[in-house]
Amino acid sequence: MLVSERIGQFFLDTGDRLEYTEFGAGERLVVLLHPQLMTRRVQQPLARTLASQGLHVVTLDLLGHGRSDRPADPLAYSVPAFAAQVLALLDHLGAERAVVGGTSLGANVALQVAVSAPDRVRGLVVEMPLLDNALTAGLLAGTPLLLAARFAPFTVAAVRRATRAVPRGVVPFWVGVWLDSCNQRSGPLAAVLHGVLFGSLAPSAEQRRSIRVPVLVVGHDADPLHPAADAEMLAGELPRSRFVRARSIMEWRLAPERLDAEAVRFVLDAWDARRTRPRRRGTAH
Repeated sequence: MLVSERIGQFFLDTGDRLEYTEFGAGERLVVLLHPQLMTRRVQQPLARTLASQGLHVVTLDLLGHGRSDRPADPLAYSVPAFAAQVLALLDHLGAERAVVGGTSLGANVALQVAVSAPDRVRGLVVEMPLLDNALTAGLLAGTPLLLAARFAPFTVAAVRRATRAVPRGVVPFWVGVWLDSCNQRSGPLAAVLHGVLFGSLAPSAEQRRSIRVPVLVVGHDADPLHPAADAEMLAGELPRSRFVRARSIMEWRLAPERLDAEAVRFVLDAWDARRTRPRRRGTAH
């Protein structure tokens, strides 16, 4: 099924510009968020799948990512600040509520949106959240990038020049997504990493337990940056969660049919379900 695709933009109160892509149309809105340092293009395949089922899907480049503005101030970047950007997107679209989904950093932002504005959220799709068990690995992975951006900015510039020279139309989709992620400038890159690593990375356990909307949690093994233990812990904290274990970190990228089907069922159910629906917790493998 072909779906319409439109690129849009809006401005925050700070004057910063954010860019997004809309897939399909209608009142049943889904907002999909990318991992840290990646772009909204990473959510394009899932967005098209959901839109083909009659849903209105929006993928957003958070501040400091993709084609959105990239201020060089670390104070501009934190999970609560990103959540506020999602709420500003809903206001811009004139939407009262949405199902909010995200991967990695985007998963944490989705959780924060549900904590900050529970009345604006119909459900959450949370893949690879970064919680307690991911902190050490996250610091080990992010600190070298932060140091390179701060003290060896020529390395960031060199990677940017080399990857921008590769035509996106001649490489496989996921290679292009990775190349897009390398399109960084040292100042904003350092600011994003500083703000996220040393700011509020996720809602607290107490705040997470207050989330009452249905949540689809997807986790997988053999990924030290996104331990399955975090996803399982999150699913155990939430009263209306469903945990799905991916077969690998790449399943939803390279063989997405099973997880796409889970996401489609969940999102349609979240929009169709009555608010008085009984709570439940489930697990799928």
